[in-house]
Amino acid sequence: MSTMNTVGRPTTPNAVTSKPATLTGGRGLLQNEHLIFESDGWGKTGVDLPEPKTDGSDLGDLVRRDPIGLPGLSEPETMRHYVRLSQKNHAIDLAIYPLGSCTMKHNPRLNEKMARLPGFSDIHPLQPQSTVQGALELMDQLAHWLKTLTGMPAVALSPKAGAHGELCGLMAIRAAHEASGEHEMRRKVLVPTSAHGSNPATAAFVGYTVVEVAQTDDGRVDVADLASKLGDDAAAIMVTNPNTCGLFERDILEISRLTHEAGAYFYCDGANFNAIVGRVRPGDLGVDAMHINLHKTFSTPHGGGGPGAGPVVLSEALAPFAPAPWVVQGEDGYRLIEFAEDEAEQAFGRLCAFQGQMGMYVRALSYMMSHGSDGLRQVAEDAVLNANYIKARLQDLMSPAFPDGPCMHEALFDDEWLKGTDITTLDFAKAMIDEGFHPMTMYFPLVVHGAMLIEPTETESKQELDRFIHAMRALAQAAKAGDSERFKGAPFHAPLKRLDETRAARAPVLRWTAPEGSNIAAE
Repeated sequence: MSTMNTVGRPTTPNAVTSKPATLTGGRGLLQNEHLIFESDGWGKTGVDLPEPKTDGSDLGDLVRRDPIGLPGLSEPETMRHYVRLSQKNHAIDLAIYPLGSCTMKHNPRLNEKMARLPGFSDIHPLQPQSTVQGALELMDQLAHWLKTLTGMPAVALSPKAGAHGELCGLMAIRAAHEASGEHEMRRKVLVPTSAHGSNPATAAFVGYTVVEVAQTDDGRVDVADLASKLGDDAAAIMVTNPNTCGLFERDILEISRLTHEAGAYFYCDGANFNAIVGRVRPGDLGVDAMHINLHKTFSTPHGGGGPGAGPVVLSEALAPFAPAPWVVQGEDGYRLIEFAEDEAEQAFGRLCAFQGQMGMYVRALSYMMSHGSDGLRQVAEDAVLNANYIKARLQDLMSPAFPDGPCMHEALFDDEWLKGTDITTLDFAKAMIDEGFHPMTMYFPLVVHGAMLIEPTETESKQELDRFIHAMRALAQAAKAGDSERFKGAPFHAPLKRLDETRAARAPVLRWTAPEGSNIAAE
């Protein structure tokens, strides 16, 4: 008996179990590829270098005496190695990347082209400022639009990512309380259970005591619990809005009022700004500080450890304490305020050695200018529409964590619908890999049991969403039908099968060693 797949070709149920293993480790167009250190190129070099003009005697005992310990590959070998590796990994250029709370969206190539212009990519942070006027003007324009989009009077561009931005905002808050003589009294930061996990970590790092604020049954900040914990000892609250459950905080104005009445500052985690950009200005909500992940909202490369950027917008009360540097324009052009000059008298210091991530600035401004105000508004509208479409199409088979009302930019499900099966959230996610999809965010946020957090972003078409939904529905039906074998051993079709993830996290192998008996190291 055969069935028809989504492209009209006949398929045979469980056909994969009858296929013999290949003799080379490759599978069709997917080549088997070893580590670069396991290649045969230890005795050669892939390039011809001129003989050095000096003998290195001026280096003293720093001259290398042993083999360099790197394999030598020709250009075709090098190219094939990395192309083959790229085929073993998922990518946003391949299919939807539904990681909730991460905003893995398409990155327009226009942004990349602009970031590679010599006037931006080839400059050095120690050049005379008169020679980088274009770059400084770009930073000034980016700052202007970040302030415009958020309704805030000041911005610090230099933070490198979200958690670094949190650090910036809390250090500005601390500096403000030190200036008013209240720092020793205000040592608590209130953090709702629905906030991003880095919020309490950052608060503790700055030296504050973290106090948890409860969550209501509908996934939002418990305002009564917040009010009971706000007092003269509170320095700030840290609220993610929209929160990590994918919901907008309906009582955000009341939260802001209570916070300010207590003499504390309102820090907003802006990692989910993608859901409200162009529609809501955080400054109008009473926010005092908020970081913006340029690598999420404004479509710059995200994942794999960077690069990123997390500028922080600041209210009028916190603006004087913004870290150096920042750009100002005068009669002689643009210049950086970098030291304890009159303009930076109250700045709490610097966050990094130079000015931040220039490539991110270029990409983000390119994204803003190519979209315009109406396009940025549509970003939020389409991101929310796509998430609600997924929620609506899956809620009859899967269980939404908060079924009443719409979500924002991400749809959150729990594992209630898996009760009665022996399948877990992890099993379901691994089976998604076999269907060609990267799993959604699993077990986060922690306030939802067996959480499955899906963020499609605005750059996915209805056709791609339908393809993803079709796979999710088919897997959900298989799970409910008791097809445990499909899930417990998954993934079957990935280059590597299921790993011991606990052991991999606790005892990672980070260094390659030559096999015993090998003479590689001696070559």
